[in-house]
Amino acid sequence: MWRERVKEYEAQMIEDLNGLLAIPSVRNDAEATSDAPVGPGPKAALEYMYQLAKRDGFETYDTDHLAGRIEVGKGEELFGILGHVDVVPAGDDWDTEPFTPVVTEDRIIARGTLDDKGPTIAAYYAVKILNDMKVDWKKRIHIIIGTDEESDWKCTDRYFETEEMPTIGIAPDAEFPLIHGEKGITTFDICQTAHAHDDDEPEIELYRFVSGERYNMVPDTAQADLLVKENMTNTIQHFEAYLADHQLVGNHEVDNGILKLTVYGKAVHGMDPSIGVNAGLFLLHFLNKLNLDQTARNWAAFSERYLYESHFGEKMGMKYHTEQMGDLTTNIGILKYDQNNAGTFGINLRYPEGFDFARAIAAFEAEIQALGFELKLGKVQQPHFVDPSDPFIQKLLTAYRNQTGDMSPSYTIGGGTYARNLDKGVAFGAMFDDSEDLMHQKNEYITKKQLFNATSIYLEAIYSICVEE
Repeated sequence: MWRERVKEYEAQMIEDLNGLLAIPSVRNDAEATSDAPVGPGPKAALEYMYQLAKRDGFETYDTDHLAGRIEVGKGEELFGILGHVDVVPAGDDWDTEPFTPVVTEDRIIARGTLDDKGPTIAAYYAVKILNDMKVDWKKRIHIIIGTDEESDWKCTDRYFETEEMPTIGIAPDAEFPLIHGEKGITTFDICQTAHAHDDDEPEIELYRFVSGERYNMVPDTAQADLLVKENMTNTIQHFEAYLADHQLVGNHEVDNGILKLTVYGKAVHGMDPSIGVNAGLFLLHFLNKLNLDQTARNWAAFSERYLYESHFGEKMGMKYHTEQMGDLTTNIGILKYDQNNAGTFGINLRYPEGFDFARAIAAFEAEIQALGFELKLGKVQQPHFVDPSDPFIQKLLTAYRNQTGDMSPSYTIGGGTYARNLDKGVAFGAMFDDSEDLMHQKNEYITKKQLFNATSIYLEAIYSICVEE
């Protein structure tokens, strides 16, 4: 029944999704204003959702252009659907234009199709279809739209300062069948505090090193500018041999006497850095073998000691695992160095319930201070857990099982979704077992089958929770 309902809306759903995908809604602090706090792109995407809502007869409410909601239904209890319309940067080497959606026979290709514009549109359409059916709502629904999920969550932080917290809710921003727990997440910077003095004239000076744009992405390119005072040819040969030994792709060029080295890796989501290839850490591993100036040498040595080939915090003394949530992970998402300001590492750490984060980070901070580094801690989000036997979760799982025939249980993840904003919030779709996960990667796409099947599941789930009661 529900899949038949969705069929009537397929063409319009794709059209509305394409309009949203065409907005390059990457956070841009350089163009931020009071009217567009995280840049014009995310704001335009939020406004686009309001336009759809107004067209379809829904009320909207905005909180400082950072987040807002679309309202429907009636009743005492409030059900939340939390999606986001900001996206990570497109990155390089796409086969198509990342912000010009391409619709083929079976899929839609663009940045944000999976994370999280496609799933947000699917959930929106589930509510729209039910409303068009003139159902007798028993609960109020707020579709809450954020614009800064990929960075600092300024959006939901601002929203929940003043707005009503849903008693139950879903975030359509992960996988089916359902995610009832998420790891704790934090970001922090490790900064070099002192320039070291060179006793001897170094053979090589590191002028600049840059890799990575986001804490929650494994960097897929890294570049270093070196002044090589002698043995330039030798250094280049070592670099070529290093690339071959580590099965890496890279290149070099000499520009006005400066040797420019580039390494290419593989970008993946920062929640599981072990499946990516961190270009920055590999290039720094190579530099660590050179006779660099002392400040650069200290920076490279730090990476070697604590970060290189240590995806699970083992070199930081933070290795931790639970049966329920798996391993603690560390993603080194940003690596920067310049001669004047020395070096920094931007790290995204995700940890299971039970890990004593405060104690571990304090011990690590004390240890690195002695080496001339300081730790600047960003936002800390605690682990999130909802009892999987809760009747609300069982209703969601029943809808999924009715629509798919798949009896898989709910589980926990290392990613972070808006579900953790709610005491009783869970991530619910929209990826299936057979979906190719290209979130935060090039050539991101969603299949039409996935988009429409997810909408059917949301339809049944929202009906059972907000109409049937």
